Amino acid sequence: MSTVPTAFGDAAIMLRRNFKHTARNPVTVFQAVLFPIVMMLMFVYVFGGAFKVEGKYVDYAVPGLIVMAITYGLGPTAAAVNGDMTKGIINRFKAMDVSHGAVLAGHVVSTTVRSLIADAAIIGVGFAMGFRPHASFLQWLAAIGIMVLLAFATSWLTVAMGLGAKTAESAGLATVPLIMLPFLSSAFVPADTMGTGVRQFAEYQPFTPIIETLRGLLTGNPSSGDAFAALAWCVGLGLLGYVWAVSAFRKRA
Repeated sequence: MSTVPTAFGDAAIMLRRNFKHTARNPVTVFQAVLFPIVMMLMFVYVFGGAFKVEGKYVDYAVPGLIVMAITYGLGPTAAAVNGDMTKGIINRFKAMDVSHGAVLAGHVVSTTVRSLIADAAIIGVGFAMGFRPHASFLQWLAAIGIMVLLAFATSWLTVAMGLGAKTAESAGLATVPLIMLPFLSSAFVPADTMGTGVRQFAEYQPFTPIIETLRGLLTGNPSSGDAFAALAWCVGLGLLGYVWAVSAFRKRA
């Protein structure tokens, strides 16, 4: 059997293994899928009336919550990757002649799929709460492409964090900056309403152009400047995560 089909077969086995672990862990499901919905209900129904935005607040908030749903599901992945490394699971796979790349690919793909399920839940609940996007079919496709790219990039970065951490607890904590960044962006209020220092941070951090790109696409008014910046950040984060993850895996496995 050639190497490529074997690697894909191993990756499929790793993917199925990670899905089973997720399905058997209610904490992971809550953190990745249900908690973003709880945050959405809180921001729209509790805080939404206090924020001054153009149009309905739910229309403004959904793009930010889409990004937040992706980042909230990263902690369990970092802990799981670190657990595989520190508990000897990787060594068992090596003894079974499982492709090294399949172990990482299984975590990346399962995390990406889980993030997209969380995004679908956010959009579905958003519709139930009055979210009414004006995107064309092509703009919806572009928005989905941004979601996939961001989920894929942050998944590689999270796998790298899990491999680089010494314990599962520290691996989970390493993803906290990714979870907090949407709160310091234009996700919930316009950046120009923030104080000077915070506003500058919000304007130049990675998630703001990504959120603004999604917001522009879903409202039917995309900005090419934000789109180029969003693509650049997604590709940059993905490459950083991939190189870091492969390097860490070669050193420790």
